[in-house]
This record gives sequence, structure tokens and C-alpha cells, in this order.
Amino acid sequence: MENYFALHMDRRQVDAVSSLGLAHMGDGVFELLVRAWLCSHGRTKAGNLHRETVAYVSAPAQSRFVERLEPLLTPEEEAIYHRGRNAHVHGVPKNATPREYARATGLECLFGHLYLEGKTERINQLFVTVMEELYGI
Repeated sequence: MENYFALHMDRRQVDAVSSLGLAHMGDGVFELLVRAWLCSHGRTKAGNLHRETVAYVSAPAQSRFVERLEPLLTPEEEAIYHRGRNAHVHGVPKNATPREYARATGLECLFGHLYLEGKTERINQLFVTVMEELYGI
């Protein structure tokens, strides 16, 4: 039975997934990390959880996250990020600029790629480092 919590696809398989497919996967990964982070830091009031989660996973928030993340990326990770950032999206939410949305898509593509390759330790390292810098945890 496949363990989807600890998935490990080979590089060829992951590269075959479209940029927007990787971003779709990474969107879920990033949101799960944010939800876990909120709960682990005592932010568990039901009325606020959704609102706080949305504040962290919105395109403008993810774009700010990317500003801190980019210097931490390896050349390979940077190429994956650029692949997602340069993907042709069909629309931009009204709460984001095209630049913010492109950067958020790049972040999600990177996290999706790393997740599918089974590189969850690297995802966690990047996430924690940036969250500590941005939010002082």
C-alpha cells in the first residue's frame, strides 16, 4: 500500500508533473504546514483558525515568504521555483498582484516538487527558517 504521507517519487516522475500540478500539490503542503504551525503555537480558537490560515497562505503572504526563502535555495531548488513562477496561470485573484501570484505559484511548485520527491525534511527546514525570521518563533 502506498504511503501518501511519506511519498517518494523518482525525479523523472516528478519532472513529468506539470508546473501547475506541482503548485496544486504544494498549495496543500504549505497549507498543512501553516495549520500545524498555528496549532502548535496555541492559536486554536476555531473562529480564528480559518482566518489566520488564509492570512498566511494568501498570495501576498506567500510572496513575502518567498522574499526570505530565495537566498536559502540551492540552484536546483531555484530552477524549480522559477519553473512555477513562470507558469502560465489563467487568472489572478483580486487580492493579489500578478507578481505576487506568480511568486506564490513558484513557492507552491517548489514545495510540491520537494514533497513528491520525499524531501520533507528540506521542506520543514525551509518553512521553519522563514517562519522564525518573519514571525519570530
